[in-house]
Amino acid sequence: MGHIKAMSEHDTREGELDEAVDRIIELGKPRLHRSFPQQLLTGMVGGSELAFGVLALLVVEHQTGSVLLGALAFSVGFLALQLGHSELFTEGFLVPVTTVFAKEGTVPQLLRLWGGTFVGNMVGGWVAMGLIVLGFPELHGLLATRGAHFASTGPTWSSLALAVLAGAALTLMTRMHNGTDDEMAKVAATVGIAFVVAGTGVLHSVLDALLLFGAILSGSGVTYLDWLGFEWWVVLANMAGGILLVTATRIVRSKDALDRKSRTAAHQDD
Repeated sequence: MGHIKAMSEHDTREGELDEAVDRIIELGKPRLHRSFPQQLLTGMVGGSELAFGVLALLVVEHQTGSVLLGALAFSVGFLALQLGHSELFTEGFLVPVTTVFAKEGTVPQLLRLWGGTFVGNMVGGWVAMGLIVLGFPELHGLLATRGAHFASTGPTWSSLALAVLAGAALTLMTRMHNGTDDEMAKVAATVGIAFVVAGTGVLHSVLDALLLFGAILSGSGVTYLDWLGFEWWVVLANMAGGILLVTATRIVRSKDALDRKSRTAAHQDD
């Protein structure tokens, strides 16, 4: 009886895994097949939506002096991304990469998605931060402090670890979203990861870029060269965390299900 029960539980887990893989692929295919202008526009919307979370973070931290309360307020930005179905660069690892491994997308499509989303996030975030700088002059001092911190942060082992953790955290959020149909569970995961990203000091390529843009546009002395000097290595470390720590382990765990999907896709092509 114990052996039969163990087999039943194993079959249940495998069935749930197949369902999760199906869900990921169905989400990934339209993302990979969008045109570059569509990806760029979706990324711009995502960057501007994240800026509302940055605004909430800055206002709460300015009023209370609490980084942790500001981090909780920041979750409105991630919730806007989730509910609005826009695109954030660091959310583009688990779902699209898994879809490519299932042979339902190609590497060039994946690279186009990453490029269009990242550029869109930067453009949309820059515009939104410009409006925040114009509308909230009382936040300039806090933006200058945040910007100076990032401008002076280089790729040490410690900072690289913080950036890897940020990429892993965002991909973990995506993994949790795709592991359940419960909307409240998704909201809880979103709020929790938003708190981790904004409140613990990990380095996130889009959030921190928006704060740098705010510092630049408010005339703090931080420059676009500072942004570039910070951004290039944080992007790579975020990708390492999201792809190697979370996505790769998920793909290995889902290998049998992905092999079945690949054979099905190949058969349909024939």
